[in-house]
Amino acid sequence: MTLEAGPEVVAPSERAGTVGTVEAPRRGRWIDVWDPEDATFWAAKGRAVARRNLWPSIFAEFLGFSVWQLWSIVVVSMPRAGFTYSTDQLFWLVALPSLVGATLRLPYTFAVPRFGGRNWTIVSAMLLLIPTGGLAFFISRPETPFWIMALVAATAGVGGGNFASSMTNISFFYPEKEKGFALGINAAGGNLGVAVVQLLVPVAIVAGAGLTLNRAGLLWLPLILLAAVLAWRVMANLSVATSSFRTSIMAAKRPHTWIISFLYIGTFGSFIGFSAAFPLLIKTTFPSITIGIAFLGALVGSVARPFGGKLADLVGGARVTVYAFVVMGLGILAAIFALQAGSFAGFLISFLFLFVASGAANGSTYRMIPAVFRLTTPGDPGRARREAAACIGIASAVGAYGGFLVPRGFAMSTSNFGSLIPALYVFCGFYVVCLAVTYFCYLRKGSPLSQERV
Repeated sequence: MTLEAGPEVVAPSERAGTVGTVEAPRRGRWIDVWDPEDATFWAAKGRAVARRNLWPSIFAEFLGFSVWQLWSIVVVSMPRAGFTYSTDQLFWLVALPSLVGATLRLPYTFAVPRFGGRNWTIVSAMLLLIPTGGLAFFISRPETPFWIMALVAATAGVGGGNFASSMTNISFFYPEKEKGFALGINAAGGNLGVAVVQLLVPVAIVAGAGLTLNRAGLLWLPLILLAAVLAWRVMANLSVATSSFRTSIMAAKRPHTWIISFLYIGTFGSFIGFSAAFPLLIKTTFPSITIGIAFLGALVGSVARPFGGKLADLVGGARVTVYAFVVMGLGILAAIFALQAGSFAGFLISFLFLFVASGAANGSTYRMIPAVFRLTTPGDPGRARREAAACIGIASAVGAYGGFLVPRGFAMSTSNFGSLIPALYVFCGFYVVCLAVTYFCYLRKGSPLSQERV
């Protein structure tokens, strides 16, 4: 078996009839036969090709998350730039990209089988030029009506959709035994984009004299073009990358799909929601503190994600998820005490615990999915894998709505009560419910899965 140097195509004649063979190869850089479970093929050619596709995917997803969360840091400086939007309107600008991004995740999942992973990576990267260009144009015009600015902010949601297509694409390249690590690295690279945007943008917009907010958009334009070029030159499409809408419907009928999706609102939804709101929370609650410190939350949460997955491999994803919800609840209570005491140090430390726990729980919850579907679909491993993959797509979309709910929760709490504390109590109650659901469904003695390390 050989891979051609240019288009990386395994000659179908050499593996006639195997999974992935197509009778009439499509135009472009396509691999027509791909079997990572074949140990000989994987060692000789497969691993190198998979890695060559992984790193451009990570870079593109990293930029997607960066653009997705651009407004989380830009809104903090808008009042100084002459914009007269209310605090509630600023929270809307933070929340809208998450709402759109969550909605786009399901269609982005199906884009990979329809157009090819390499092709869709190029397209999805180029789409990032719309929100960054729109931001660069309108952010220097304080007279812009709020509804127009809200539409511009909403376009940043295309960056949130990138996660689903990137994870779907990479999952087809790796064998089951290495898929967890590859997907963990891919996801962590994307999550890290939130921290980087919150670190770099404040520096970029104040570099030199005055406040130059349009740099927040212009900064990413050459990197986006670079990501598209790398995908074009380095990546490949897989003919074997197929996804059935029927499989997604079957997965949607499984109660565990919605249980895990609910839990993912509490884990990933918390991570992305707190990441989006954190700079504005600091600015509105502790005005004397520089927002340059806000990136720490997303950073520690991103780093914690793969470690949460690794720990879940050792002791079980459900157990790690339960402990994470305990820490998150305690972190919320600590943040409430810090606010009442007026302590920024306590507020920051409390939120860092929240970010670490939510990041670790992202990895542990994802690890639960293949285990749950394998145990609830005995005797049919192929169906279990397909429905688990569909569940991942559904859960990633549902969980991302937390990025909308968290900022809106803070906005409503501030508008109606003049404080963040009521919203924090609601979040704490939600984590208690998530903990109870996890325990009852996956750890309680006598439950169907209690004897297995889910």
